Amino acid sequence: MVPFVDLRRQHGPLRRELAACLEEVLSTSSFILGRQLARFEEEFARYCDARFGVGVANGTDALTLALAAVGVERGDAVITAPNTFIATAEAITNCGATPVFADCHPDNYTLDPAGLERHLRLRCRHNAAGDLIDIRTGGRLRAVIPVHLYGYPADMEAICELARGEGLAVVEDAAQAHGALYQGRRVGGLGDCGCFSFYPAKNLGALGDGGMVVTSSQRLCQRLRLLRDHGQLSKHEHAVVGYNSRLDELQAAVLRVKLPHLDRWNAARRERAADYARLLAASLLALPVEEEGRSPVYHLYVVRTPERDSLLSALEAAGIGHGLHYPVPIHLSAAYSHLGYRRGELPIAEQCAEEVVSLPMFAELTAGEAAEVAAVVQRRLQGWPVAAGAVEAGA
Repeated sequence: MVPFVDLRRQHGPLRRELAACLEEVLSTSSFILGRQLARFEEEFARYCDARFGVGVANGTDALTLALAAVGVERGDAVITAPNTFIATAEAITNCGATPVFADCHPDNYTLDPAGLERHLRLRCRHNAAGDLIDIRTGGRLRAVIPVHLYGYPADMEAICELARGEGLAVVEDAAQAHGALYQGRRVGGLGDCGCFSFYPAKNLGALGDGGMVVTSSQRLCQRLRLLRDHGQLSKHEHAVVGYNSRLDELQAAVLRVKLPHLDRWNAARRERAADYARLLAASLLALPVEEEGRSPVYHLYVVRTPERDSLLSALEAAGIGHGLHYPVPIHLSAAYSHLGYRRGELPIAEQCAEEVVSLPMFAELTAGEAAEVAAVVQRRLQGWPVAAGAVEAGA
């Protein structure tokens, strides 16, 4: 039995520190926009090599507020990849804009700069006012959201060059990539804004929901702080219609305890990913590929196989936790059927959706457990039967 993720293993050694930080917040009874949040915003922004951090209620709100801050409005369009969690597209919709999809890269599954370039060249035009108009939606194209999917950094240099050449904002979806490096710099601080989720199972997780936007723009920081708190300049003085989206003091205190451990946890994930790569090298699975200049943090360890159903059955039979991230690309989901996308329009994302499997991955996963998972995978792909308890760790 190997769990897909086990948060108890992380929280056990931190139990006293976590209890102490929660007690400190309780003793002050300052729960909203207090000292813990201010300090965590500074610490996490510094960690991301950004000047400012703005704590919000969750990762979806981080994306929504970031898009609003960079000027995305009703009727606009925003480009992203379709093979991500639906929250990326929801944030675009929450701003009154329409998501437009470009295909992902076949090796790393992030937004393919070549696909982005094709879209800008073939499916957009400039109107008389000089605005870039997306032909499919008729909306003014305002931003690009590269998703650092599974903890793997998107090709930010190429994406930013294309986006800025057209005057588009770049909002990073780094919800799965806390601490990932692109050309020696941490993701989140590479675009105009970087958006993070602190959902409990993330590489840096709270004890509930939480999110943050990091930026090095003072103007965007001020706008974000305004938007997250009802557009409020001071009590009863509201400059704009905003949101109620604030990271609370309890979660900020918890995240301050955890942040110093993040690099060590990410290193442990990378060690288990290396174990998987070694043990599954001859398996015929499509394994994660680390390109030069990119250091992923393996929020998920995702493999691909056309024999997915057989592999899933074997993992179930052996008591191995697993996941599918994500089996339906957003452009083919019922929620976005009104956009009119047809199967075949984004072939790489569609093929990935039919083949991806997420194997157990968390910082406390042991080498023995990774070997047990790999043994089950190998036996199934070699056509051997797999039954619960039939596979010895490392066999």
